[in-house]
Amino acid sequence: MQTLTVDLGSRSYPIHVGSGLLADKNLLLPHIHGQSCFTVSNATIAPLYLDKVSASVAALRHSSVVLPDGEHHKNLDTLNQIYSHLLAQQADRQSTLLALGGGVVGDICGFAAASYQRSIDFVQLPTTLLAMVDSSVGGKTGVNHALGKNMIGAFHQPQCVLIDTDTLHTLPDRELSAGLAEVIKYGLIRDREFLGWLDDNMDSLLARDSEALTYAIYRSCQHKAEVVAADEFEAGQRALLNLGHTFGHAIESAMGYGNWLHGEAVATGMVMAAEHSMLMGWLQADEVDYIRQLLQKAKLPVVPPAEMRAEDFMRYMSVDKKVLNGTLRLILLQAMGEAVVTADFDQDALHRVLSRSL
Repeated sequence: MQTLTVDLGSRSYPIHVGSGLLADKNLLLPHIHGQSCFTVSNATIAPLYLDKVSASVAALRHSSVVLPDGEHHKNLDTLNQIYSHLLAQQADRQSTLLALGGGVVGDICGFAAASYQRSIDFVQLPTTLLAMVDSSVGGKTGVNHALGKNMIGAFHQPQCVLIDTDTLHTLPDRELSAGLAEVIKYGLIRDREFLGWLDDNMDSLLARDSEALTYAIYRSCQHKAEVVAADEFEAGQRALLNLGHTFGHAIESAMGYGNWLHGEAVATGMVMAAEHSMLMGWLQADEVDYIRQLLQKAKLPVVPPAEMRAEDFMRYMSVDKKVLNGTLRLILLQAMGEAVVTADFDQDALHRVLSRSL
């Protein structure tokens, strides 16, 4: 097991990465401060791993909420199922929620914890690569709205993140690739050396080599922890973690939540951001080709849906959370391994990217 810390002063918490962690009650119980806890999972993950979590908390009062699986269920109606269970079980402010699943479960469980009785504790138990390297760390919680992704939510940090790499054995290949998009993102925005390592080891990652996956997860979490510690509420540099997300969220919203996986949309969004950066004179054409080929090597899409037009992108991008005072801000690449948040971008270049007239 490897451990690192998200340094937030009195609200700091550990991230543990290793094999068999879900069955280790000595890692989990210290982060549950009351006598009751409630696991939130989904219909895919619960049959696989809920028993392990239940055994780890057997000394406490415990029950579970099993949600339907899929991004299209990440909404207020599903959130209300968690509230109803907590109220029926008379959960109090000393209760703790356990988020067992991927990014959807983590986000919606975290938001339930942030808002139930005005805030209770929760623990992240991510079971997908994407959740392990991104959404489980940093305290972003929330649900989607028909008009925009993750537009309803709160910042609420977990007590702990337990990353059991054994859960990746049951992860579908498509979900594994989707998680690799967020791993590649860290190399693009702040770690060019890591980008080269990913290129050299992509076959091992796709083959689920334990050593390669553990290293990729740990290094990604290091980057996420450093950024969150420096900018918890996304007032500045944390927005860099959204490379490709403004374009990607537009794809997810326009195509219907779940039709494109989050990582797939982000991968295509990162290529679009790289193309825009090239038109700004910041990247060379061969660097954009390298990014495109690396994502394709990870078995990810690199071209937006054929049915989406420039006006479709702009409609959803106009309600992006990075819009300030009516002005759209984009995350672009000034160089490989160096990102910037800017509202001062070439509008014609953006139109060319969105209309595919490169």
